[in-house]
Amino acid sequence: MATLHHSSFDNAATQLRIDGVSFSYPDRRVLTDVSLTVAGGERVGLIGENGSGKSTLLRLAAGAPAPDSGEIRALAPGGRAPSIGLLHQAPPFGDDATVAEALELAVATAREAASAVDRLGAEMAANPDDAVVAAAFADALDTAERLDAWSVDTRIGTMLAGLGLADVARDRPTGSLSGGQRSRLSLAWLLLSAPDVLLLDEPTNHLDDAATAHLTGVLSGWRGPVVLASHDRAFLDDVATVLVDLDPAPVPHAVASAVDDGGPGSGVGATRFGGSFTEYLADRAATRERWERRYRDEQSEIRRLRAGVRDSHQVGHTDWKPRSEGHITKKFYADRNATVVARRVNDARSRLDDLEGRQIRKPPAMLAFGGLDAGTMRRRPTSTSGPAVVASSVAVAGRLNPVSLAVAPGAHLLITGANGSGKSTLLAVLAGLLSPTHGSCSLGPGLSVGLLTQDPRIRDPERRGPGLTARQAYADATGLGTARNPSAAPSPSIVPLSTFGLLPGRDESRPVRSLSVGQQRRLALATVLADPPDVLLLDEPTNHLSLALVTALEEAIPTYPGTVIVASHDRWLRERWQGARLDLSGEEHP
Repeated sequence: MATLHHSSFDNAATQLRIDGVSFSYPDRRVLTDVSLTVAGGERVGLIGENGSGKSTLLRLAAGAPAPDSGEIRALAPGGRAPSIGLLHQAPPFGDDATVAEALELAVATAREAASAVDRLGAEMAANPDDAVVAAAFADALDTAERLDAWSVDTRIGTMLAGLGLADVARDRPTGSLSGGQRSRLSLAWLLLSAPDVLLLDEPTNHLDDAATAHLTGVLSGWRGPVVLASHDRAFLDDVATVLVDLDPAPVPHAVASAVDDGGPGSGVGATRFGGSFTEYLADRAATRERWERRYRDEQSEIRRLRAGVRDSHQVGHTDWKPRSEGHITKKFYADRNATVVARRVNDARSRLDDLEGRQIRKPPAMLAFGGLDAGTMRRRPTSTSGPAVVASSVAVAGRLNPVSLAVAPGAHLLITGANGSGKSTLLAVLAGLLSPTHGSCSLGPGLSVGLLTQDPRIRDPERRGPGLTARQAYADATGLGTARNPSAAPSPSIVPLSTFGLLPGRDESRPVRSLSVGQQRRLALATVLADPPDVLLLDEPTNHLSLALVTALEEAIPTYPGTVIVASHDRWLRERWQGARLDLSGEEHP
């Protein structure tokens, strides 16, 4: 049984050690023999395809669930038990708690440490010769200094301002906050609690530039180990000191054959890379090319050796006979022939066995995104002479200040703005999912619209039972969803889920609720693209998706035959955007 425990060591900073960890879900294996040591001050970025086990590894490092095999140890100086903090999808505070109460819960340990110093200091002054009190005072002082206990109030104010929460009333119930505000409060809560080991899963979701810059500064000065999984390429470039890739790597076939099922979770071990994400992209491409070339060369040599083993059973011409017909002569030549044959066969067999034993695993097929227009075999977008989208002074009370826009057919528009400026609200209005409280918007005649929301959850997944598969959910969403375009063919078989290269075949038959968040968002993207809309709205399209897919998705936007409107805080995407831009400036709405 694998273990997770705490231990002491002699270094001055906390360490996290992951040794030979493997983990499987009931229907698949995701991690195999992963080993990793993260020193204090080191910031490790986990990367890999959706479903490769990044979030699972973070949860294992936090202590739940336990790995199937291997060991995870957090080691702190002085023999104390280190604290481990994980940024959960669920907030660490209840809906009924106020913002102030949630924050006080985060800093409770630091408050207690400061109080202990005051209390034990008074006791030591009254009993200066009491060694027990003196030792307790020294421990309390060490804890208070480590937690920066005397600057708690300053840190709270700085953290809230940095994450864009300074204007949120402290007496406001956390349950009344928006989803983005709750996510940022959860991040603030975790950072203020100052765990020795910091584990972050997609920490920049719901963060604008200012909040991301603040988080970058906090992490750059973090004294303990930091392990994070992120889709944010610019953030990884700025923050990560080491990248660890959980995707399959070129290990021996004999090692990989027991777990290789062709899926993203079939990797063995982990590949550590000490450069930036930008450098990693080039290195990964070169590594893949070398892997494929070595595999081809080895398989060619194996085929040659196998043919050699087969052909080596005969030496010389099959119809050759010795000049002498004597029995002794025949036996001599027969024995010599047998000896030569045996030597050649054994030599070829030995070389073959050696190469077969150490041959590299076959490079697994990589998911290749079919493009945003892969479904156009079903219906070509409609053309129109006027604007594809028009919005006139559209506003939503408390969520979106008045905005006007006109987007031509085939144009590409990027909507940016700080948290709370109304990017998602505007897309919902354009999609017809939300009615504006002021102004109006319209689409060109006969044009259809499709929206990829930030929430990847499939609606009503239990309607057909807990075993509803990705393929069935896709059929439900595309085969019955004809209101957007009544002339569209209703059968999803015309554009099968596999068309888009978003999910491996094995994952199409898995229950939706067992898919990772990123895989569910891939499924949601496929349902939008199955009947490609004339106006495609993408709300934070890089959230939760693998780094390889977001790169491919961005590259596909310029070739989409319809209109594309993207709302994003992704700095990497924004720096490379070639189309028009609309910035929604303004203060965050309460």
